[in-house]
Amino acid sequence: MPETKSIAALGEAELAQALVLLPHWQHDRARAALYRRVVMPDFPAAMAFMVQVGFAAERMDHHPEWSNVYNRVDIWLTTHDAGGISTRDVALAGIIDALI
Repeated sequence: MPETKSIAALGEAELAQALVLLPHWQHDRARAALYRRVVMPDFPAAMAFMVQVGFAAERMDHHPEWSNVYNRVDIWLTTHDAGGISTRDVALAGIIDALI
């Protein structure tokens, strides 16, 4: 059987370093997640953005928790298998930033 690599949550120092590189993201301690609110010009722009993120997330096999109200998209990134924020969340946050 192939060995599966488990992914670990970032330590406090690693998370602090990641947040320096992701200045628009916050650490949501209650959800053990990275959080960002994105405000677009209107609903169609918000939906188009969500579709782009959805395709990127699917390619990574790592999916955000999010909500949408009109032009606002709230995004939480966490790795449930790791019990917190992992390198996968940091990578997806960077992709999301690039899409904005």
